[in-house]
Amino acid sequence: MPPPHDPLLQATRRHFFSQCGMGIGSVALASMMAERGLQAASAAAQPGPGVPARGNHPAKAKNVIFLFMAGGPSQLELFDYKPVLQKLNGQPIPQSYIEGKRFAFMGSSHGVKLLGTRKEFKQRGQCGTWVSEMLPYTAGIVDDISVVTTCQTTLFNHAPAKLFMNTGSGQFGRPSMGSWLTYGIGSESSDLPGFVVLQSGPRGPRGGAVNWSSGFLPTTYQGVPLRSQGEPILNLTTPASVDARSQRRVIDAVRDMNMKRLVTTGDDEIQTRINAYEMAYRMQSSAPELIDIQGESKATLDLYGVDPTQPSFARNCLLARRLVERGVRFVQLYHTNWDSHGGKGETLEDDFPKVVHDVDQGCAALIRDLKSRGLLEETLVIWGGEFGRTPMGENREKTGRNHHIDAFTMWFAGGGIKPGQTYGRTDELGFDGVEQKAHVHDIHATLLHLMGLDHEKLTFKFQGRDFRLTDVHGEILQGLLA
Repeated sequence: MPPPHDPLLQATRRHFFSQCGMGIGSVALASMMAERGLQAASAAAQPGPGVPARGNHPAKAKNVIFLFMAGGPSQLELFDYKPVLQKLNGQPIPQSYIEGKRFAFMGSSHGVKLLGTRKEFKQRGQCGTWVSEMLPYTAGIVDDISVVTTCQTTLFNHAPAKLFMNTGSGQFGRPSMGSWLTYGIGSESSDLPGFVVLQSGPRGPRGGAVNWSSGFLPTTYQGVPLRSQGEPILNLTTPASVDARSQRRVIDAVRDMNMKRLVTTGDDEIQTRINAYEMAYRMQSSAPELIDIQGESKATLDLYGVDPTQPSFARNCLLARRLVERGVRFVQLYHTNWDSHGGKGETLEDDFPKVVHDVDQGCAALIRDLKSRGLLEETLVIWGGEFGRTPMGENREKTGRNHHIDAFTMWFAGGGIKPGQTYGRTDELGFDGVEQKAHVHDIHATLLHLMGLDHEKLTFKFQGRDFRLTDVHGEILQGLLA
């Protein structure tokens, strides 16, 4: 029997796993370092979340491009043609429509009058989809897209509604859909983040970075914004005084220390830090190459209508194609400002046509370009905002519409979507869906399904319970599927 002062009696379980020279912790560390054939003095990073993984079932799509029209596009000026609303223009809306409803700026809406659009609609393509004269380029791709007129959401103010569309919740701290995807199936890009955000328009979306946050998931899954001018990511460029060899030595040394700490604590955020250093190092060459579109053909640049030297939504559409070509899993483009109340800078007559013009050619070019390169079949493209606009006008000096959550339009293309159809039908005023309603939770469930994930099984335990993107809701929109 060993004496009471025997040091073996003082050894703890933590000591055995993390500090013992031949312990499991050291074996794990050595294994991590050996993965890329490096010795302990030059440890390699553990494979991060960018490594692709299998889903729950065979996927129809490999990548997602979400064209987010921040501010709430008016579906009644673009896609949802309502002749009856035209005839009733200027008349009070029947109280049966608005009883018990809440609106952002109209109170109970008493005395508010119906507002018919002044835009001309025509049936386009072989499918006969109704499209406004405001979208001449989109009219040319209707046989490749599925227009959903019965989208619904829960929150009617901009920032909470954007958060809801992106995370399935109006509460801060929930992961965005891009984070859920990269958490569930990783990414095929080793040199770029799995989730990339591009922005255009006069300002960023309300709510900002919470819309592409990883929430309670490890921060390695959060969206990474790329700038369209100058450095793609601030502070990514190596200072002129630091050569490549010195930088590599510093990164290796920091990684070695982080790896030892990771083995000791098991803290996921340390792994996130390791991955972030490595990704930043690789992106020093991949990011500048990505945004340099000078090598694109003149035909491609003309298709999108871009000036290679100027930032624009159309340029971001081209970058989105380049990103999915490089294996990025989720690309989200935000374009503002679609707010159309009729106040200063928010009119349907003056400002709305400008923002529509900003996006029309780029969106259509993206679909055509993906299709010509054989990428549309494996890329799910989504177009839409956080909500739509009311059939009633607002009592303002100029023409505008209020926020509307009961019926708005989005369109989908590629990646397992049935093309050339109008999904759902709204009532004669465009106020509510009467067939095939599509709530945001249903859209999320369908997106995950097309990417090979079961929305009920993609969960993460946080604060004692399992969370998911669709919470306790969501039905797959079978009629959208090819």
